[in-house]
Amino acid sequence: MKEGNFLDKVIEYEQQLDSMHKRFREIIGFVAKMTEENHSLQLENHHLRSRLDELDQQAVADKKTAERSQRADVGEGVDNLARIYNEGFHVCNVHYGSTRKGEDCLFCLSFLSKQNL
Repeated sequence: MKEGNFLDKVIEYEQQLDSMHKRFREIIGFVAKMTEENHSLQLENHHLRSRLDELDQQAVADKKTAERSQRADVGEGVDNLARIYNEGFHVCNVHYGSTRKGEDCLFCLSFLSKQNL
Protein backbone atom coordinates (compact mmCIF):
# COMPACT_ATOMS: atom_id res chain seq x y z
CA MET A 1 0.00 0.00 0.00
CA LYS A 2 1.36 3.38 -0.90
CA GLU A 3 1.78 6.12 1.65
CA GLY A 4 -0.45 8.57 -0.29
CA ASN A 5 -3.19 6.00 -0.66
CA PHE A 6 -2.99 5.18 3.05
CA LEU A 7 -3.27 8.88 4.00
CA ASP A 8 -6.29 9.26 1.70
CA LYS A 9 -7.98 6.31 3.44
CA VAL A 10 -7.31 7.78 6.90
CA ILE A 11 -8.76 11.15 5.81
CA GLU A 12 -11.80 9.39 4.31
CA TYR A 13 -12.36 7.44 7.57
CA GLU A 14 -12.01 10.65 9.57
CA GLN A 15 -14.68 12.32 7.41
CA GLN A 16 -16.98 9.33 7.81
CA LEU A 17 -16.42 9.41 11.56
CA ASP A 18 -17.25 13.14 11.67
CA SER A 19 -20.37 12.49 9.62
CA MET A 20 -21.45 9.67 11.93
CA HIS A 21 -20.72 11.87 14.96
CA LYS A 22 -22.97 14.63 13.54
CA ARG A 23 -25.77 12.12 12.87
CA PHE A 24 -25.35 10.70 16.37
CA ARG A 25 -25.67 14.21 17.88
CA GLU A 26 -28.82 14.80 15.77
CA ILE A 27 -30.28 11.52 17.05
CA ILE A 28 -29.46 12.46 20.64
CA GLY A 29 -31.17 15.83 20.12
CA PHE A 30 -34.21 14.16 18.58
CA VAL A 31 -34.47 11.65 21.45
CA ALA A 32 -34.21 14.48 24.00
CA LYS A 33 -36.96 16.41 22.21
CA MET A 34 -39.21 13.32 22.02
CA THR A 35 -38.59 12.55 25.71
CA GLU A 36 -39.56 16.10 26.67
CA GLU A 37 -42.67 15.98 24.47
CA ASN A 38 -43.61 12.57 25.91
CA HIS A 39 -43.34 13.92 29.45
CA SER A 40 -45.45 16.95 28.52
CA LEU A 41 -48.11 14.74 26.94
CA GLN A 42 -48.17 12.47 29.98
CA LEU A 43 -48.77 15.48 32.24
CA GLU A 44 -51.51 16.77 29.96
CA ASN A 45 -53.09 13.31 29.83
CA HIS A 46 -53.03 13.12 33.63
CA HIS A 47 -54.69 16.54 33.93
CA LEU A 48 -57.33 15.65 31.34
CA ARG A 49 -58.14 12.36 33.09
CA SER A 50 -58.48 14.19 36.40
CA ARG A 51 -60.80 16.74 34.79
CA LEU A 52 -62.82 13.96 33.15
CA ASP A 53 -63.20 12.23 36.53
CA GLU A 54 -64.42 15.52 38.04
CA LEU A 55 -66.94 15.95 35.22
CA ASP A 56 -68.14 12.35 35.62
CA GLN A 57 -68.64 12.86 39.35
CA GLN A 58 -70.50 16.10 38.67
CA ALA A 59 -72.71 14.36 36.09
CA VAL A 60 -73.57 11.61 38.58
CA ALA A 61 -74.41 14.22 41.22
CA ASP A 62 -76.52 16.19 38.72
CA LYS A 63 -78.35 13.02 37.69
CA LYS A 64 -79.12 12.16 41.31
CA THR A 65 -80.38 15.69 41.90
CA ALA A 66 -82.57 15.50 38.79
CA GLU A 67 -83.97 12.13 39.88
CA ARG A 68 -84.81 13.53 43.32
CA SER A 69 -86.46 16.54 41.72
CA GLN A 70 -88.41 14.33 39.33
CA ARG A 71 -89.57 12.14 42.22
CA ALA A 72 -90.71 15.25 44.05
CA ASP A 73 -92.59 16.40 40.93
CA VAL A 74 -94.28 13.00 40.58
CA GLY A 75 -95.25 13.05 44.26
CA GLU A 76 -96.74 16.51 43.83
CA GLY A 77 -98.72 15.32 40.80
CA VAL A 78 -100.11 12.36 42.71
CA ASP A 79 -101.08 14.67 45.56
CA ASN A 80 -102.93 16.89 43.08
CA LEU A 81 -104.76 13.87 41.60
CA ALA A 82 -105.71 12.70 45.10
CA ARG A 83 -107.04 16.19 45.87
CA ILE A 84 -109.08 16.20 42.65
CA TYR A 85 -110.43 12.74 43.50
CA ASN A 86 -111.42 13.92 47.00
CA GLU A 87 -113.20 16.90 45.42
CA GLY A 88 -115.46 14.38 43.66
CA PHE A 89 -113.91 13.88 40.21
CA HIS A 90 -112.57 10.78 38.50
CA VAL A 91 -108.79 10.57 37.95
CA CYS A 92 -108.77 7.16 36.22
CA ASN A 93 -108.31 6.79 32.48
CA VAL A 94 -111.83 5.35 32.12
CA HIS A 95 -113.86 8.32 33.44
CA TYR A 96 -111.23 11.05 33.85
CA GLY A 97 -112.68 14.43 34.75
CA SER A 98 -116.29 13.37 35.18
CA THR A 99 -117.99 13.73 38.54
CA ARG A 100 -118.09 10.70 40.83
CA LYS A 101 -121.51 11.40 42.33
CA GLY A 102 -120.34 10.38 45.81
CA GLU A 103 -119.40 6.74 45.14
CA ASP A 104 -115.82 5.45 45.14
CA CYS A 105 -114.30 4.34 41.86
CA LEU A 106 -112.16 1.21 41.96
CA PHE A 107 -110.27 2.35 38.85
CA CYS A 108 -109.36 5.67 40.48
CA LEU A 109 -108.41 4.04 43.78
CA SER A 110 -106.29 1.45 41.98
CA PHE A 111 -104.55 4.17 39.97
CA LEU A 112 -103.85 6.30 43.05
CA SER A 113 -102.50 3.31 45.03
CA LYS A 114 -100.10 2.41 42.17
CA GLN A 115 -98.83 5.99 42.03
CA ASN A 116 -98.05 6.05 45.76
CA LEU A 117 -95.73 3.01 45.56
